Amino acid sequence: MQSFYVEVGYQQKNHGKERICGDVFVSQRIKEESRIVTVLSDGMGHGVKANILATLTATMALNFTREHKDVARIAEIIMNTLPVCSQRKISYSTFTAVDIEMSAGTSILEYDNPGTFLMRGTKPLEAEWTCLILSSERNKGKEIKSCHLQPRKEDRIIFCSDGITQSGMGSRKYPFGWGWENVQEFIVRLIEMDPEISAQKLASKIINAAFKNDNYNAQDDTSCAVLYFREPRKLLLCSGPPFDQENDGKLASIVTDYKGRKILSGGTTGDIVARELGLKIKDTFEFSDPDLPPVSYMEGIDLVTEGILTLSKVSKILNEYTPNFVPGKGPADQIVRLLLESDEIKIIIGTKINVAHQDPNLPVELEIRRTVLKRIARKLEEKFLKEVIVEYI
Repeated sequence: MQSFYVEVGYQQKNHGKERICGDVFVSQRIKEESRIVTVLSDGMGHGVKANILATLTATMALNFTREHKDVARIAEIIMNTLPVCSQRKISYSTFTAVDIEMSAGTSILEYDNPGTFLMRGTKPLEAEWTCLILSSERNKGKEIKSCHLQPRKEDRIIFCSDGITQSGMGSRKYPFGWGWENVQEFIVRLIEMDPEISAQKLASKIINAAFKNDNYNAQDDTSCAVLYFREPRKLLLCSGPPFDQENDGKLASIVTDYKGRKILSGGTTGDIVARELGLKIKDTFEFSDPDLPPVSYMEGIDLVTEGILTLSKVSKILNEYTPNFVPGKGPADQIVRLLLESDEIKIIIGTKINVAHQDPNLPVELEIRRTVLKRIARKLEEKFLKEVIVEYI
């Protein structure tokens, strides 16, 4: 078993008033191989054309890396596929690909993006980079950088598009752009101030600093990805009464023994746990979301909410989530925030049928608990790269 969790954070801003970003970030967790593959590609120019080229590059790099292709082979295939600028004779997009194998270390492949920032705790990490000069007729002389390292807990890998390093170019403070060294100093300061800063928060702060350098009008598509190797943050989500009432005590024991944050979603679920543990539920009248019943409180539980309506909204929020999403104060928003702040998520699904949910007068979109929770689990795994365990009781 891995001794640490890899948190993936990503943030970007579009050039000027462009509606589509010319940078593309893709990531995939390959569960059966205990691997995570991430790619950031920067398409030349801005808008739709840049986005299409970056998407093509990122998708190819992700697929070839996932299939354990040789570094030189990956580079050659991508270079041969991409169109070349007729005037500048360079490829229309750049890329950085990171392949994390829990049992075999981490490999980084880099073409024309700013150099990757490697951090061990609060200090920059020196790695041995290999420079590969391509020799094929079409790509002769092009350089691909690669390195391999064995990550430790509290290591970070930070990679970005040149919208970061070139931000502020032409300004009095940074006439030649922010620059790689200044970005690294900024990263070091942020981690020194908050050694446990999350991947998403670190990426956001770097992006916001670059945006400020450009006087709050991005002069290029600006993207930053952060991979953070750390102790996993755990969360338990329980919803629904057990199929057999004799297992009520088992559900309560699972909640009591769990080491991590805890959410109870469903009035019956909360009542069972409170009864079995001799606790009281304190109801509130804080209607922070007009569509949902308010949250309740129980000693030792981080969040107690209504069930199916709240979970359905959680599923909707996760499905529509973007890196710029700011959660509100409603029950569903609070669940989403806790889910996204966690790494290992255990979902306990009670399998007793709730008669109320079979009422034909209820809205059609009101789905049964199991379906909604399975959808949430799948989205957390595929879109947010979370480790999710689902158990039925």
